[in-house]
Amino acid sequence: MEWKFNSEAPIYLQIMEQIKAQIATGVLKPGQKIAAVREIALEAGVNPNTVQKALSELEREGFLYSERTAGRFVSDNKEKAENVQSELCKQYMDAFTENMGKLGYSPKEAAKKYSEYVE
Repeated sequence: MEWKFNSEAPIYLQIMEQIKAQIATGVLKPGQKIAAVREIALEAGVNPNTVQKALSELEREGFLYSERTAGRFVSDNKEKAENVQSELCKQYMDAFTENMGKLGYSPKEAAKKYSEYVE
């Protein structure tokens, strides 16, 4: 996975969001083992403590679970994945609406432009 970070939020939160997005889109499937902390840290180019914090928070939120000595796995909680997908959808729609507003389009006009675009 290619990790992309920005300076707008703490890296551990960005790691969490990227993993949640992978769960929501089915890239990470229920029951799938995720990479070890050190492996993710090396791949992402961040401190292992940062990754540990992100994964611990994802566990606390119910997106991941640990099995002693076996590692961390993706939870089979479909409702959580659907909620994340809905949340991401809203964020993308908010960004689209805001950007189209900057161009002078009303929400209805922006929706019409989008409909034309996808046709």
